[in-house]
Amino acid sequence: MPDKKKEVIDCLRDTGFFKPKKIYDAGKVIIGIIILLAIVLFPFFYNMGKAAKVPEPKIDTPVIQKLPEKERVCIEPKEYMRENHMRLLDDWRDQVVRFGNRDYKGYTKKYTISLQNTCLECHSNYDNFCDECHKYTGIKPYCWNCHIDKPKEWAEGKLKEEN
Repeated sequence: MPDKKKEVIDCLRDTGFFKPKKIYDAGKVIIGIIILLAIVLFPFFYNMGKAAKVPEPKIDTPVIQKLPEKERVCIEPKEYMRENHMRLLDDWRDQVVRFGNRDYKGYTKKYTISLQNTCLECHSNYDNFCDECHKYTGIKPYCWNCHIDKPKEWAEGKLKEEN
């Protein structure tokens, strides 16, 4: 059996099977690969170190500053609100519109379900609180189509920006 394998290998060697193949136009192929890599990697190198600063919403509104230290808490913990506030607002909308429920049990006390009278009572600076993060993430919430607690000029400008 080993003699047969040796015979096959010798035969393949004689036919040139084990000879390295020549790459025709190797220079053009290498240049093409370099150009392809440059095109694919350009966006990564161009944007290196240019990441936008993550916004830190400013919650030092006059209403919050007037509250006693113990009462300066949101309806849910900060981490929860940062990650889930839209789900919470959607749930609130469903509770009010579909079921007529206007009470929400937060982690510290009971609240009235209302964007304008609960959330915006403390977080009244829309541009420095809500809009800063929404612009950073590229989100255009539709809350302000109905819930306008601003001067008419501001609201009209905001609706034009969203459309």
